Amino acid sequence: MPAPRIAIGGFLHETNTFAPSPATFEDFVNGGGAPPLVEGESIFAAVADSNIGLCGFIDAPESRNWTLLPTLWTAASPSAQVTEDAFERIAARILAGIRDAMPLDGVYLDLHGAMVTEHLDDGEGELLKRVRALVGDAVPVVVSLDLHGNVTRAMVEQVDMLIAYRTYPHVDMAETGARCAAAMASLLESDQRPVKAFRQLDFLMPIAWQCTAEEPCRSLYAEVAAMEGGSLPSLSLLTGFPAADFADCGPSLVVYGRDQASADAAADRLVARIAEREGEFAGRVYSPEACVREAMRLAANAIRPVVIADTQDNPGAGGDSDTMGMLKALVACGARRAALGNVFDPAAARVAHAAGEGASIMLALGGHSGVPGDSPLEAAFTVEALSDGRFVAPGPYYGGGRLDLGPSACLRIGDVRVVVVSRKAQMADLAMYRSVGIEPLEQAILVNKSSVHFRADFASIAEAILVCAAPGPMAVDPADLPWRRLRLGVRTSPLGKPFVPVTEPA
Repeated sequence: MPAPRIAIGGFLHETNTFAPSPATFEDFVNGGGAPPLVEGESIFAAVADSNIGLCGFIDAPESRNWTLLPTLWTAASPSAQVTEDAFERIAARILAGIRDAMPLDGVYLDLHGAMVTEHLDDGEGELLKRVRALVGDAVPVVVSLDLHGNVTRAMVEQVDMLIAYRTYPHVDMAETGARCAAAMASLLESDQRPVKAFRQLDFLMPIAWQCTAEEPCRSLYAEVAAMEGGSLPSLSLLTGFPAADFADCGPSLVVYGRDQASADAAADRLVARIAEREGEFAGRVYSPEACVREAMRLAANAIRPVVIADTQDNPGAGGDSDTMGMLKALVACGARRAALGNVFDPAAARVAHAAGEGASIMLALGGHSGVPGDSPLEAAFTVEALSDGRFVAPGPYYGGGRLDLGPSACLRIGDVRVVVVSRKAQMADLAMYRSVGIEPLEQAILVNKSSVHFRADFASIAEAILVCAAPGPMAVDPADLPWRRLRLGVRTSPLGKPFVPVTEPA
C-alpha cells in the first residue's frame, strides 16, 4: 500500500487591530522572531529542532510512514492587520503548493487562529475555505492553533480537527504539532470523522492573566487534558486574543467526540467551570514609576533580579516594542543595575554601529509609533556593545530557535542598559540580553517587553514578577480599548460590563 501523501505548511499571524503598524509581505519574508518565509523542501531544515508546530508534526512517529509534501511556512511578529497584498500572495502560494502535490490523503496546516487582514475579519477561515474547496470533503484537514486564536464557526466547519496549544508561555508548540500528527493518523485509519462541539465564551480574558502556570488557567487546562480520551479524542480551550475588533473575538472551546451527546456535555461542563473562575482573570497592575519604586524596594534585599512585564508594549501582542514609558521611569527613579529589552529602533542601532563601542551618542530613542502618551527619550547614551543580532535562543519558548534581530546594541544611560534591535521580537529568552553583552543574572531589575512568554525563561531566575501598564497599544484591561464591532453582550473584561456599540450622532 503506498505511503499516505500529506501536504504541510503554515501561515501565522496574531492581529491586534488597535496596533499602529500592519504586517506587510516583507514582514513575513523577514520573519523577525521566527524563521524567514520558506518554501518547498527547504522547510524541513528551516523549522528543524525548534519549538514550532510544523516541526512537531514532521518529527512525530506517525509522520515517518507518510510522504510529506511541503508547501510554504511563514510567520510575522504580531501587529495590526495583515495587508491584503501579503495575505493574497501567501495564500496563493500555499494553495498552489497543495494543488501541485495532489492527489492527497491529508493536509496539515500550522496556523495561529487570530489573523485579521485589511479585507477579511477571519483570515484563517478564508484560507481554510479555499483549501477545502481545493481538496474536497473526503481529504482530512488538521490544523494546529495558538491558544490565543479567536476561533470562528467558519474555521470549525472547514476542517476535521483544530488542535490548540495548552501552554502560555507556549512551550508546547512542537508538541501540539505532534498531537496533530496523531490526530491525522487516526483520521486516515477510520471511515468516521469525529463530531464537533463549539462554544464561544461571553467575556474577554486579559492576556497578562492567561498564564497556564498560574491560576485559574493552570487547573482549567489540567481538566481539559484529563477529559481527553475515549469518547473525546480532542479538546481545546482557547483563551483568545482580546485585541481584535470583530464579532468573533474572545475565548472559545472546540471539542471533538465520537458522539454528539458526549461532545456537547464536555463543552458545557467546561463552560460552567470557566464561568465559576471568571473573576480570577485579573490581577494587580502598577503604573510605571510606582512599579520601578516597588522593584527597587524588593531588589534592595534580593539576590535575584526583580522582573517587570512592560505588558502594554508587548511585540508578541501587536506593540512596536519601542515605547519609552518604562525607560523614562527607570531613569527618573535613579534605578541601578537595571536593563530593559527589547527596544525596536533600527535608526538608533545604525547610529550606534556607526559611532562604535565606547562612543557617546545623542539620540531620540524609541517612541516612534505614535502611541498616545508616549514620546522618544532624547538623551545621551553610551554605546557599550554591538552585535549583528544573530544568536540562538535556547530557552523554553524559542526552543533553540536561530534568531536574527539585525544590527543590535547595548546602550547605557545612567546605570540602565537598553537592548536596541533592528527587528521586532518579544523579550522571552535570557540570550536576548546576553547577545549584546548584558548578563541578566547580574541585574537588580529587568524590564521585559512581554506579557507572559518571558516567564518561560525568566520565572526561575526572578525574585518577583511585577506587571506594569506603561503606554502601549495592548491594553492590559481589554475594556480600555475602543471596541466598535464585538458581538453584543460580550463582557470586555472579567465580570465587567457587556459590550454595547457606540451609536454615532445623526
